[in-house]
Amino acid sequence: VGLYRLALEDRRVSGPLNGVAPDIRRQRDLAKEIGRVLHRPALIPVPSFVLRLVLGKEAQLLLHGRHAEPAKALGYGYRFRVGGLHEALEETLRRR
Repeated sequence: VGLYRLALEDRRVSGPLNGVAPDIRRQRDLAKEIGRVLHRPALIPVPSFVLRLVLGKEAQLLLHGRHAEPAKALGYGYRFRVGGLHEALEETLRRR
């Protein structure tokens, strides 16, 4: 919501903003962190050939990801409400 407000209210903003957190992680790290927050084992790893077989070209996104940073938003002075991945997952997943 904060990035939407920045885009709508700050006249300096033009063009797209990357709606991604500044704490860049790999899928594997994300799965492990979710497991830590939920006090459960991390997701069972799936071999890459299985992902390619099931998902085809879309498997590339899971296997290699996309590198995106919120550099433009940070350049406009945007401050993320939550500091990092662990804090964001705690707030999101532990609320339940």
